[in-house]
Amino acid sequence: MRLLQRSDTGEFSLTKKFACDEAIPPYAILSHTWGVDTEEVTFDDLMNGTGKNKPGYKKIRLCGEQARQDDLQYFWIDTCCIDKANKAELSLAINSMFRWYRNAARCYVYLSDVSSPSSSSSESNPQQLEPHFGKSKWFTRGWTLQELLAPTSLEFFSQEWKRLGDRISLNQYINEATGIPDSALQGVLLSQFSDKDRFFWMEHRQTKVEEDKVYALLGIFDVSIHLNYGEGQKRALERLQKEIDRVKRCIQDLRLTDPYDDKKRIEDAKGGLLTDSYYWILENPDFQQWRNDQQSGLLWIKGDPGKGKTMLLCGIINELAKSTAKINLLSYFFCQATDSRINTATAVLRGLLYLLVNQQPSLISHVSKKYDNAGKTLFEDTNAWVALSEIFTSLLRDPNLNSTYFIVDALDECVVGLPKLLDFIARKSSIYPHIKWVVSSRNWPSIGRGLYYTEQKARLCLELNEASISTAVATYI
Repeated sequence: MRLLQRSDTGEFSLTKKFACDEAIPPYAILSHTWGVDTEEVTFDDLMNGTGKNKPGYKKIRLCGEQARQDDLQYFWIDTCCIDKANKAELSLAINSMFRWYRNAARCYVYLSDVSSPSSSSSESNPQQLEPHFGKSKWFTRGWTLQELLAPTSLEFFSQEWKRLGDRISLNQYINEATGIPDSALQGVLLSQFSDKDRFFWMEHRQTKVEEDKVYALLGIFDVSIHLNYGEGQKRALERLQKEIDRVKRCIQDLRLTDPYDDKKRIEDAKGGLLTDSYYWILENPDFQQWRNDQQSGLLWIKGDPGKGKTMLLCGIINELAKSTAKINLLSYFFCQATDSRINTATAVLRGLLYLLVNQQPSLISHVSKKYDNAGKTLFEDTNAWVALSEIFTSLLRDPNLNSTYFIVDALDECVVGLPKLLDFIARKSSIYPHIKWVVSSRNWPSIGRGLYYTEQKARLCLELNEASISTAVATYI
């Protein structure tokens, strides 16, 4: 990935090409509709210092100025930040495009065919935009589908570069223009929607090249395929569907249990989760240290039976799910000694991996390297722990993996392979600063010893929080 950098004099230059494992500085990104190819500023124009007389240069200037106002030194535009003559670079860029939009600090949508209503206000009244806003050609293009759904921050600007609103304030008009559900526009994981729904979102959109109508769906399904311009839309669609089916088959075989369903079952069995019974922990110093301190990668919540550890972790999961950005991931597992499916170290890793790849299917590539040769037996034979721990480690090293939370409840109920699971968690929590763990168990010295490899851990002893526990119990009663 290359970025544009704006100088103090208002000039623009391309940065070096960032490698996949390099930290990329915060950047803005532009979503727009292309004009005639000869009007757009290209990669070669920027390299040669030309293109300032082209109509497309206006977009670069406006985007760069807005980024400066938003305290961002860097920005990205697809017309000129990709060397399209380099087929390998183009293929990598298209397969990475959704992630680049998702990771952007700001995404600006430039609607070149929507004029701002005359108003002294700094932002237009959405009601004044009808019917012009929803009829913009931006809503008819294929590539803008992922640019609508991927970013965490999406702002719309008129042809005069006047702010029209954002995805939240203009939600109603976007929904009417696209037919995409509010939940998808508000950041619900796209993997939660059916394949049929996601294909339908693209159905009436257009692209200049027929294969691009398929390639523009790669990020929507979070899969990768090699580009082959000239193969035709039908052949490209067949290859996309084949890759989607392969990923689904691997995830299905990985599934031993669905921790999401386990959590709901546990909550229902205990009469439901009451916010007032766990909310105290959010203000607890040990919890806040774990959450806010980058060096604190592991929180061990320990306590005797009956202290409400499991429901406490259910509450933590709910709070993390509400407060984390959609670029972050959350995975969890509930051990239960009486259920042979979920009382082993191997089951824990399978459950955590299952939730992760459901949220970000592209991560399945770390599993499929071994799965394509071994099939389902990869997760079930005597070497399953070795294979899964290697897969898990490879996944944690993935530069595309953003901040991730892992929650494991009731370690004391992991009756098979507990020592190696403790060792695994302790070592990984001390190596990867973007990964945070919460584990719970009874106050067993053996578990404390098993976690000794990491110094970046916090302990929260429920016996030392008697007042909070008593209040929680009274609330429950």
